[in-house]
Amino acid sequence: MSLVAGLDIGTQSVKLLVHDTDRRRTLAIRGRPLALVEGADGSREQLPEWWIAATAQCFADLDAGLRARIRAIGVSGQQHGFVPLDAAGGVLAPAKLWCDTSSWRECGEIMAAAGGHRRCIALAGNPILAGYTASKLPWTRKHRPDVYRRLASILLPHDYINFWLTGERWMECGDASGTGWLDVRTRRWSSAMLAATDADRDLSACLPPLVDEHFSAPIAPATADALGLSREVRVSAGGGDNMMAAIGTGNVAPGILSVSLGTSGTLFASTERPLVDDDGLWAAFCSSTGGGLPLICTMNCTVATGGVAEAFGLEAGEGDQLIEGTAPGADGLLMLPFFNGERTPDLPSARASMHGMSPGNFTRAHVYRAAMEGATYALRHGLDALCRAGLAFQTIRLTGGGANSAPWRQVVADVFGLPVEMPAQIEGAAFGAALQALWAWRHHAGDTSGIEEIAREHVALDEARAARPDAGRVQSYREPYQQFLEQLTVLQQAHAVSG
Repeated sequence: MSLVAGLDIGTQSVKLLVHDTDRRRTLAIRGRPLALVEGADGSREQLPEWWIAATAQCFADLDAGLRARIRAIGVSGQQHGFVPLDAAGGVLAPAKLWCDTSSWRECGEIMAAAGGHRRCIALAGNPILAGYTASKLPWTRKHRPDVYRRLASILLPHDYINFWLTGERWMECGDASGTGWLDVRTRRWSSAMLAATDADRDLSACLPPLVDEHFSAPIAPATADALGLSREVRVSAGGGDNMMAAIGTGNVAPGILSVSLGTSGTLFASTERPLVDDDGLWAAFCSSTGGGLPLICTMNCTVATGGVAEAFGLEAGEGDQLIEGTAPGADGLLMLPFFNGERTPDLPSARASMHGMSPGNFTRAHVYRAAMEGATYALRHGLDALCRAGLAFQTIRLTGGGANSAPWRQVVADVFGLPVEMPAQIEGAAFGAALQALWAWRHHAGDTSGIEEIAREHVALDEARAARPDAGRVQSYREPYQQFLEQLTVLQQAHAVSG
């Protein structure tokens, strides 16, 4: 065994990483951008053929000799997407993505049919939130009735890439947790939640079989030949991008909090079994390693800083330079960064807002800092919920595009009051997919060693980019964070009244 590859099918790009398992170093990373079709109704869609084209281009960008040495592939994918296939395996419509909020009304319809928010949690461990796969089915039935009539298979984005690579269809419990249909306690489909989604159709017939976490399948010979890969390649179960990022950051045992500063913001932890909250304060997901992955997802992270940078015409890196001259709290300027609505807390129709504006603080530097801090406060709000559940953390493993910002790393350390560690490999999801591929390959060969051992062997930290909380700044953030919570409460109450 020598080379493994990890694919990450993201919202903004496809990334391919090749890792040398003998030398324990990454040999190549290739990427291709993806377009996004956005609608005024909150729809966010992509064509699955774009994922395949970008993946093929990434492999083509590798040296032919490197490609030929790859022996296993793992696929990470953006969670919650809906890829509808007909009986012949053809794509029926654009894939609706995790950030698609057009079906938020259908979330309420499904939960009402199941018996309410808390009943959904009792049945499957999770409510149906904006963006979850389940709500996209009744939306499709209403708005694309011909697609729904011809629907034969429901796949998630990473499942579809696995299908293209192998010709086989399957799901694993980590990514399946984000559909809203998986009972995370039993790791089986919930017939009650499927019936609540459509009482007149057996949706279970559209779902592929569930496989265990170290499952693998052989690559289809024609696909291997087209990509310039060996026909001996095996494709692992794969998983959602958060599940793969947990592996890629070494978060496979309790005590570590992984935080990703990407298009969405996420924080998650490793637990021995799925951790369910009766109020649904976090997503009670399964991990892709056999345990639990309680997860908080916010839909607006680099969306906020990127939007401010675009509005003020900031060049790459200029925002970081500007905030060096500002203090924690942005001189009283506060942003609720809900540009795309929000999932946690459950405010799908919310919009971003600014508070505390004055002639002195309404500058591009303060606005940029307020966006960075607001996105971080939203994640800290999630940490508070996990801590109330009894989880404790000694350190943060930070990933995502926003983690490349030294000022943002420091903001996270100060707002959370925890030391920030940076994995040496910044492509956490793609790297985690590669390590899962290694794990699955070993199991196929009869080696039953655990994922913890693989993580210890291959996940390294970049000490030069670590950040430690500064006691003075930790104190400075207490009042602004409380103001954020107060404004959030006002917004939640307003949305509760408006229904």
